[in-house]
Amino acid sequence: MNVRYFQQITHQMKDVMNRDLGLITDGGFIIASNDNCISNNDLECVLSFTEDNVDTFTYNGFTYKPIVSMGKIDYIIFVKGDDSLARNYADILQVSFSSVKSLYDDKHDRLNFIKNFLLDNVLPGDVLAKAAELHLAIETRRVVFLIQTEKISDFSVLELIEGMFPNKQNDFIVSIDENSIALVKELEGEPSLNELQVIAKNICNNINTEVMASASVGIGTVVTNIKEIARSYKEARVALEVGKVFDDEKKILSYEDLGIGRLIYQLPTTLCELFLTEVFKKGSIEELDQEIIFTIQKFFENNLNVSETSRQLYVHRNTLVYRLDKIQKITGLDLRIFDQAIIFKVAMMVNKYLVSNTAKL
Repeated sequence: MNVRYFQQITHQMKDVMNRDLGLITDGGFIIASNDNCISNNDLECVLSFTEDNVDTFTYNGFTYKPIVSMGKIDYIIFVKGDDSLARNYADILQVSFSSVKSLYDDKHDRLNFIKNFLLDNVLPGDVLAKAAELHLAIETRRVVFLIQTEKISDFSVLELIEGMFPNKQNDFIVSIDENSIALVKELEGEPSLNELQVIAKNICNNINTEVMASASVGIGTVVTNIKEIARSYKEARVALEVGKVFDDEKKILSYEDLGIGRLIYQLPTTLCELFLTEVFKKGSIEELDQEIIFTIQKFFENNLNVSETSRQLYVHRNTLVYRLDKIQKITGLDLRIFDQAIIFKVAMMVNKYLVSNTAKL
């Protein structure tokens, strides 16, 4: 039972009824409008009395009403006073607290189901039946955002995300582990990838501003059936993992935008090593200094355009040509030829992947 929900309704009802009131949980924890209204001795007596009694009773100036579910006491409502009005108030509180508990249990069950499904703890054949039981929409557009930051363990991050997406009936926010939160968001219409990236950017900006932490967000593909959200979650996770290898400065990573990096990430390391030995002469990659690598990056960014690349590098065209000739001499590949440029680009990405794998060991 979530204490926050009951604390809120306790203080609201106290203002309406103008009496001290609250409830005692099944563990003996008191949620009250006044911290000192029930003494420890009174609490022990009440708990002892309700072991064999589930009827409404009065004791030491308070009316108590045990609430029973499935043969056991869930909690005990109490209201200041031993008159008939106190009994009526206790009945009203029963309806209020029961409604809140029902809503919380329903939400809790839904979140547990979503989390277990994302983590492959639900059998595929049980998904649709369980979703229907929890009154979850089956055929609707959803996407998973996976948020990673070092401060996920700080509850304020979770609260921040919940505040940004308050529609608890359609959007589900699940704490995956100490570094990750999954947002399963229901979508209206057919948003573009750019619109999804705007949502992710807002999440990053808010975490940075409110919690003073850096965050990365992976975006899965949009799915149309609830049984596909686990796939969208896995895609969001892959997007973050691939991004760390090939573009570690990028904070918003979409599975749809991964390109060839997604393919390389799934290749066995032995195959990657074989590819590099076939493409490059032994030790040739190590001969490429930072200036040469930066030149290569700019050359690719400008679609192999020598004039534009030299302009952006603030060097003479002949200087760039000299560097490209040097690269060809070291690697055996002429980056001015499209097919060889593609081979070089893939090879550099494969090398990055292998280096990242070595760092994990």
